[in-house]
Amino acid sequence: MKLSFALLCRAVLLCFPALCAVHAAAQTAPPPTAPPAGAGAEAAPAGAPVSASAQRLYEGTRNQLVQVRTLLKGQASQASVGSAFLVTEEGHLVTNYHVVSQVALEPERYRLEYSTADGRAGPLQLLAFDAVHDLALVRAADAGLKGRSPLAFRPGSRSVAKGERIYSLGNPLDVGFAVVEGNYNGLVERSFYPNIFFSGALNPGMSGGPALDEQGQVIGVNVATRRDGQLVSFLVPGEYAQALLQQGRAAAPITAPVYDRLKVQLQAHQQRLVERFLKLPWRSGGHPRYAIPVPQEQFMRCWGSSSRSGTRGLEFERSDCQMDTQIFISDSLYLGGLTVRHEAYDGAKLGSLRFAAQYSQSFRNEFFGAGRSRDRTPPQCKERFIERDGLPLRAVLCMTAYKKLEGLYDLSVLVATLDQPTLGVQGRFDARGIDFDNAMKLARHYLQGYGWTN
Repeated sequence: MKLSFALLCRAVLLCFPALCAVHAAAQTAPPPTAPPAGAGAEAAPAGAPVSASAQRLYEGTRNQLVQVRTLLKGQASQASVGSAFLVTEEGHLVTNYHVVSQVALEPERYRLEYSTADGRAGPLQLLAFDAVHDLALVRAADAGLKGRSPLAFRPGSRSVAKGERIYSLGNPLDVGFAVVEGNYNGLVERSFYPNIFFSGALNPGMSGGPALDEQGQVIGVNVATRRDGQLVSFLVPGEYAQALLQQGRAAAPITAPVYDRLKVQLQAHQQRLVERFLKLPWRSGGHPRYAIPVPQEQFMRCWGSSSRSGTRGLEFERSDCQMDTQIFISDSLYLGGLTVRHEAYDGAKLGSLRFAAQYSQSFRNEFFGAGRSRDRTPPQCKERFIERDGLPLRAVLCMTAYKKLEGLYDLSVLVATLDQPTLGVQGRFDARGIDFDNAMKLARHYLQGYGWTN
């Protein structure tokens, strides 16, 4: 299918948090002019007045905040920075998985270190993580944090009202600890997992920091912000951090690459995703001749576009549907999402020969992945000519395996109708990080969405 670059950009900017939402702490290679954070850092969000409540909360919680630094073993230079907060008197801290992912995946190359607002520093151990909700539990490996009171989580029985003032803390851009005021705006709509919509300015370096209510209790954990909006940021609900603390509090430190643990969590996620997706019937694509599979928007967002009116050449209508939820594994690897799109072509103004040439070229333009890569095998594809209730279809199914996440695959299914000389529909379905059985179920489900319009 031929992609319109402008349309693609619009869809990405509006629909792909994994691309246009940046993890608030995925800060690497900080500017060389940035001063080091540490002793003397104060609460001072640049350019914004700080309320008395924010000052009170910062002063009351600064001893529970730390900056998390990922360093190359044998060097003092930091590879990335994030934030964390104390949740036990024994030195357990909650942060994001993506803050500690380099250590989780390559513990032989990286190590973790904490740094407090009053200048203490020491080593950290990774105990447990929840990649699906982007959380990690670490513990100070020395006695540097012992005796400090932990932050308390807001009880689930105390719901948060929409518009309630909340306060996010962390170390943005490695310039010093800060507090950012904002509002609770409920949960993000059409997200596969609950995420809090926070109208505050999160910045890289703040991921893993806490978001507090007026009483200083933890509501959520800073995780991401949108590049294409203003004050559109996201928090992981505190209940998931509490569950991780309960699960990993007594765990032994992780000292080997975590791919086996990641695989277990991703397997569970893909099973939940596929079961929910297969229960949803396809919506109508609105085409007068063809039934085209368009997903429900319970946990996906769809955007439409079309060629300009009066176009002399090939006319088309396009639909792009994508999930907001994608699971961060590493800077180059996001899994666990689905995308569905189609283009309906009308080539009556072209004639059959020119339409056939452009229609075929559009089909050939599809990309199924490069050759060998560090993470995936080359795609293996099969092409078939099939019929759906008498409708002839050309279908290509491609699968790519993850090298270090055995048993998980990327699936792509490409379909084109073949019954008309100047009219046709091409569609594509993609799933990232699913097992083989679910890949076959999804491919079958997608193909069954094609047919004639009743």
